[in-house]
Formats: sequence, C-alpha cells, structure tokens
Amino acid sequence: MTDMTLDLGPQTRVVARLAEAVTDEQLSAPTPCPEMAVRNLLGHLLGLSLAFRDAGRKDLGPMTDTDPGSALPDVGPGWREELPKALDEVAEVWRTPDAWTGMTRAGGLDLPGAVAGAVAVDELVIHAWDLAVATGQPYTPDPAALQMSYDFLRAAAAEEDRGGGIFGPVVPVPDEAPLLDRAVGLSGRAPEWTP
Repeated sequence: MTDMTLDLGPQTRVVARLAEAVTDEQLSAPTPCPEMAVRNLLGHLLGLSLAFRDAGRKDLGPMTDTDPGSALPDVGPGWREELPKALDEVAEVWRTPDAWTGMTRAGGLDLPGAVAGAVAVDELVIHAWDLAVATGQPYTPDPAALQMSYDFLRAAAAEEDRGGGIFGPVVPVPDEAPLLDRAVGLSGRAPEWTP
C-alpha cells in the first residue's frame, strides 16, 4: 500500500451525492454500523473527512488525535453544507503528493501518509455503501477507490491471523461475488444487509 496514490475526488463526489439525497425522515434510520443511525453515520463521514484533511496536511491536533470510537458522532443543523465542503477539502488535500509521504496521524494513531490515504479511501468507500443501503439508494463507487479499499481490507485481514476485519469479523463472501460485495464482507458487513 505504500507506493499507491489516488485521487479521492471521484469517490468524495459519490459520497456527497448520496448524502444530498438523504431526507430528514431518514436521519433516524438504522445503518449496517451497530449503534449508528443515518445521522450518526453522516456525522462520522463529516468527522473523518475533517480528520483526514488535517492528516493529509500534516496539521496534527484535535482532529487527528481524536479516537473515532470515543463518542457517537452526530450532525448539526448545518451538515448539508458542511459535509460537501469537508469532502471537497479532503479530496483536494490528498491530490498533493506530499500527503502520501512521510508520517502523519489519524484517529490518534501515528501512521505513514500512504497508509492514512488508503484508510481514508476505505472509509469513504465502505461508509458510502453503509449510507446507500441504509437509505435505499443505488451505489456505484469509484472503481479505483473500490480497488484500493479492497486491497487495503484484504491486506489488513491477512495481517490479523484471527481473520478480523477493520470494522468487525470478516463476513465470508464467495470469490466470484462482485468486488464491492467482497470488500463489504472484508469490512465485517453482510452484503445483503437491509434495514
């Protein structure tokens, strides 16, 4: 993963379109993320966008030091303007080659820039799937982002001898399944999940 770079823009635009279509009535709907309603998932997407924006800038501080599991995220009244802006910013920062080099921090963990970039891509791919299935929307991720997410999740699962995924235990998915389903399974989700 350390020699890879990717334009996050195509995937952040997919996330922004999905978020834009969320109705106020759907904010309390369940998601594949245990304990998270749609509003909490949107809050997480906003927070991770800001955190990985700062991680890419090597602007270490409160946004990069916060453990994402320390509190249940939520959205405020301005989220419909804040989320697309944060998504644009994170994409712009990671277009800079320097974002992918050296060391940075995200979620309170020090890690190489290339790994942080791969984590950001994975978060954007998998949580967009969460948002899409929770709100009944079609979802086609950016193909390059999906491939990076799958490769990252596969490597992470292989490193964890117990077979655990980044987000939970790996859900077995047939080898012939679509790449998105295989990535979703590696992330600890069942591709057939419904609300």
